[in-house]
Amino acid sequence: MFSQMFQAALHDFFYVLLFLLVALIFAVIPIVISVYVAPHVYGEKRRTTYESGMPPVGTAWIQFGASYYLFALIFLAFDVDVLYLFPVLLAYERHGQYFQLLELAIFLFLISLTIVYAWRKGVFRWR
Repeated sequence: MFSQMFQAALHDFFYVLLFLLVALIFAVIPIVISVYVAPHVYGEKRRTTYESGMPPVGTAWIQFGASYYLFALIFLAFDVDVLYLFPVLLAYERHGQYFQLLELAIFLFLISLTIVYAWRKGVFRWR
């Protein structure tokens, strides 16, 4: 009895192992092909910055202001929040409980507080 169960489990894991091997082959083969097919010429152009086929202007070491990164992070946070709100609103029952509505109102209130905080800090002012 035990050996039949063990053989059945091994038979099931054989397919898992087969899928794993196929996945590894599909991951390794392109890397191996690129090593043999890619040109191995290192010249002056290899050290330059690539800017969409245009000749580079200046160096690649340009410093951006912190306000740019703050603006980008705030945009990303609110983008994720809006993506979260869509399924929540779809899952909200028409005759839902007030607790669900209260949770949604608290979430929207916290989002608005972060907007107000960022506004007061001057993140939205582009300098």
